[in-house]
Amino acid sequence: MDPTFYRTAADAAAAPAEELAYVVAFDRGATTSDAMTVVGLDPESDDYGEVIGWTDMPAVGDELHHFGWNACSSALKHEGHDMDGLARRHLLVPGLRSSNIYVLDTGPDPRDPTLVKTVDGKELAAKAGYSRPHTLHCGPDGVFLTCLGGPPGNDDGPGGIALLDHETFDVLRAWETDRGPQHFHYDAWWHLNQNVLISSEWGSPSMIENGVVPELLLGQKYGHHLHFWDLATGRHQQSVDLGAQHQMVLEVRPSHDPEATWGFVGVVISTDDLSASVWRWHRDGGQWTIEKVISIPAEPADPDLLPPALKPFGAVPPLVTDIDLSVDDRFLYVSCWGTGEMKQFDVSDPAHPRQTGSVRLGGIVGRTPHPARPDLPLAGAPQMVEVSRDGRRVYFTNSLYGAWDDQFYPDGVGAWMAKLDADPDGGLSIDESFFPHGDDFRGLRVHQIRLQGGDASSDSYCYR
Repeated sequence: MDPTFYRTAADAAAAPAEELAYVVAFDRGATTSDAMTVVGLDPESDDYGEVIGWTDMPAVGDELHHFGWNACSSALKHEGHDMDGLARRHLLVPGLRSSNIYVLDTGPDPRDPTLVKTVDGKELAAKAGYSRPHTLHCGPDGVFLTCLGGPPGNDDGPGGIALLDHETFDVLRAWETDRGPQHFHYDAWWHLNQNVLISSEWGSPSMIENGVVPELLLGQKYGHHLHFWDLATGRHQQSVDLGAQHQMVLEVRPSHDPEATWGFVGVVISTDDLSASVWRWHRDGGQWTIEKVISIPAEPADPDLLPPALKPFGAVPPLVTDIDLSVDDRFLYVSCWGTGEMKQFDVSDPAHPRQTGSVRLGGIVGRTPHPARPDLPLAGAPQMVEVSRDGRRVYFTNSLYGAWDDQFYPDGVGAWMAKLDADPDGGLSIDESFFPHGDDFRGLRVHQIRLQGGDASSDSYCYR
């Protein structure tokens, strides 16, 4: 059996450290191919912090965004798997703009992923009725692939979840059997032992593909609900409204404890005061409830330093665009892509998070440089964040989404990746020897990270 299938979170944390990171890179101009890059993570190696592998995609204009493994530790509880042959080997890599899905094989040489299959966006539309594939997890019935849009001709939805075959990666069908009031889609994950899937909302393709639409934001038209589903049947069970002012409910991070019934979700912005927030959901009797547990205020700024979209407000919103929960459920990491801050919270008591660490890099106004290059002001900011299984290392990249990069960093967002060292008792420090950036990524922008052998945001565990 694949040794990276861990029965418990503790087993995952005790496993050997990751030596490679897979990082997608995309060409905003859609003139050259997007790529899967491989970054060295072994501090004892001469190629630490360097881009050591590169796989071009066959098309242009994909805008590779989120991606994931074909299999993970949750396979230990799924029925119907051939466990003797199943391995965390293939990366499934969707193009958010093209709707193509690329399957990369890391088995022969983990440093040189090989393209072995392309699932055309037309197949996704024909068999599942969806487009703009976004996030995926290995699930009980197949690979669950969240999608933002509907089929061509009805791009604006509703979005939903497509099921892909575990072995062939062919599109099987739409997962939902009764979607209830759900229309917008973004992320989805589950409490596997509780037979519950949780999904969140961003907006339809026309609302996001050309940047934030101010009229829609101020009109509170983006997503502001969290949805709860029966995982086995695909039936919608409950919708919880966070309040229309809480716009764009994005990353869902359920507890890694398989018996827990709580988790966190991040909200990008409040139209009341430009703050961002993190909310905790939990089961209360037979219903699900949600409460705000972290609020991060906007920071006043000189309008002359702000992009046009923010000048009227005289402030920088935090713009919480990603969160990640450590495998031991001890620390929550919160990316503030507007202000350029990565926050660490102790969530040992998930109802009462306590900030224990913070670093700043980049930011709309701050442009805080990396210690490795104090002469280089950084655009972009902490965005996609990934935490090692043992919780000691935190990696992040700086690009959000092409059109949004251009809107909030109109003079260019660049490309960079950073690593933080996390103290077991709380606290963060920047690793000054790790800073792939600029030409290392050949002019492409970088987004999501996956770690060799699994990481905090791609595994769910079945046993305590």
